[in-house]
Amino acid sequence: MPSESHRDEDIFESQFIDRYLSEYASISSIVREALPFELLATVGGVIAGIIFSGMTSELEMIPGLIVIYPGVLGLRGNISSTLGSRLGSAIHMGLITDIDRNNPELTNNISGSLLLGFIMAILLGFLGHFVTLALGFESAGAFKLILICAISALTSGVILSFVAVLLAIGMFRFGFDPDNVVTPSIATIGDIVSMFMLFLSAKLVVML
Repeated sequence: MPSESHRDEDIFESQFIDRYLSEYASISSIVREALPFELLATVGGVIAGIIFSGMTSELEMIPGLIVIYPGVLGLRGNISSTLGSRLGSAIHMGLITDIDRNNPELTNNISGSLLLGFIMAILLGFLGHFVTLALGFESAGAFKLILICAISALTSGVILSFVAVLLAIGMFRFGFDPDNVVTPSIATIGDIVSMFMLFLSAKLVVML
């Protein structure tokens, strides 16, 4: 038979969990935590558009670049947002508590994200080339488009993986729910970083 003290501890723990979950799932908590970062996401989209508007010469010199642009933007943001969500879930389950290179849960998530981004970048380069030709336009060639996609995907992937880890762990330590914060934040940062890396990759390919 459980002792009186054990029953009291169980009741206290149950009440604490109930209060935590009610606050965690409350409308006020969700809006309070997510709204600032959703506003940040809107501003980030505008910044990404400003960067893209400065790529006029690259768009003219690399036919097909405008076709892969939406794919690159969506690809990196989607993969990094998924990484952020997975990290948030792992943190809630206690599988990740700190930045530890020996933690397989952390390293596997980052490595899988980078590999997935690289594979999809190659496919996107091929697709961009053939879609450009199918639309009746001149293409810079599969090799150049793949190279641009791969360079931008790898560089932005490394940056965004680091940012996602810092955001997920940092927000949890400051009492925020990573699920409310990390996904909109990393999607916004992903748009800006991906656009900037695409710009630099196109510049580099033009110089080759």
